Amino acid sequence: MKLSLGISTCPNDTYIYEALVAGLEGSPFEWDVHFADVQTLNEMIIAGELDVAKVSAQIYPKVKHEYTCLGCGGAIGYGCGPLLLSSDSDEFNPECVTVLPGANTTAALLFKFWYGREFGGSAKVEYALFDEVYRRLVAGKAPQGVTIHEHRFTWKCDKLHMLQDLGAYWEAATGAPIPLGIAVARNKFQGETIAKIESEIRRSLFEARKRNHLITPFIAQKAQIEDPEVMEKHIKMFVNDFSENVGEAGNLALNRLWALANG
Repeated sequence: MKLSLGISTCPNDTYIYEALVAGLEGSPFEWDVHFADVQTLNEMIIAGELDVAKVSAQIYPKVKHEYTCLGCGGAIGYGCGPLLLSSDSDEFNPECVTVLPGANTTAALLFKFWYGREFGGSAKVEYALFDEVYRRLVAGKAPQGVTIHEHRFTWKCDKLHMLQDLGAYWEAATGAPIPLGIAVARNKFQGETIAKIESEIRRSLFEARKRNHLITPFIAQKAQIEDPEVMEKHIKMFVNDFSENVGEAGNLALNRLWALANG
């Protein structure tokens, strides 16, 4: 069976899915792989353009009539949330525009969750791709913005200022881990096919974990950053037991996030 798959070029995705993309022995699937940033993947799933994809957790209420949330292959965890940063200040300015990494990203929803509880009402925001948000902050072209992925590990070196760890805020407010991303597959597939897709993702992750080294040429080539140490930190932070099995705590986090998205 030929299926289309969408994942990002971030090290956690390429680490989990590399063996699947390369072709697992005895696989029942042939994968047509699309690499894109998370906002683009969100839009492709909302438009129904992919069979399977890793997307922002918050979009699921919009697509649940077409897609099933898989029990593996996502990004849920502790201490791994998006960061609200400033280019030149240690204090958040609610009068300034905050740049967010895509309207449909979990990062955007977590920012709005924080802002609503701390300030009330709606924040002044605009949207850009995640790497553009960071470039604008570093260049001083945006006063404040929310960063995700590997930029969690580079902001100090680039002399940016932490305003709020949005993931830590979510954890403190909800008692749940941070539900950043999920893998989804079309509802039209029968239960047996869904189970085989999940098995394929878990097998791919198992193959990655068997290696003595985290970074492969495939991961390095796809990454948006060249520093191997940052890539390793990224994988260690975002790939964990939730990646293999969402489980009870992961499902609790997702349901709380989806309730917020629906609100």
